[in-house]
Amino acid sequence: MELNIYNIEGKDTGRKVSLDETIFGVEPNDHAIYLDVKQYMANKRQGTHKSKGRSELAGSTRKLGKQKGGGGARPGDIKSPVRVGGGRVFGPTPRDYSFKLNKKVKQLARKSALSYKVQNSSLIVLEDFSFETPKTKEYIGLTKKLKVDNKKSLLVLPEPNKSVYLSARNLEKASVIILSELNTYKILDAQYLMLTEKAVENLVKNFNA
Repeated sequence: MELNIYNIEGKDTGRKVSLDETIFGVEPNDHAIYLDVKQYMANKRQGTHKSKGRSELAGSTRKLGKQKGGGGARPGDIKSPVRVGGGRVFGPTPRDYSFKLNKKVKQLARKSALSYKVQNSSLIVLEDFSFETPKTKEYIGLTKKLKVDNKKSLLVLPEPNKSVYLSARNLEKASVIILSELNTYKILDAQYLMLTEKAVENLVKNFNA
């Protein structure tokens, strides 16, 4: 499988990059993607929620009525969950939402997400580039020439590049990350995934390591 390599002017360089079929051409596994995205979102949850149960409320423990003969439920104190202002039953408590996911499942999820991008023609390979100084106007020009200016795009660089990162930081629909930050959620969240030549090379190395 081969893709054309474009420059920052949006023009075809005439060169092609060969994509590894075992990474970019697998049969997508939707359940693996679901599990990986679920784990990513679970890990982002703070889990600091807390409500008070009947034992934690301030108030008297005096029994408010006699045990029998009232005709209704057995009356307890003012903190009983059935009373207005009482404690909450089975309310949220601080907890950790993270869960374990096997490495091979996460790899399959990433491969599936990348394969979806190739199937939908949403993967663009760029030749390695850099900006001399951070200029948002230059990055806007790049997205316009690649015809992704009105789309949610994600540019993946092989290593940190402050000029490129700062150029895109103020744009709502553009994101720039390094390869080590790439995950299934970010791949799927972007309408267009842009990889530099070096990023593609390093991505294949990481999967085959």
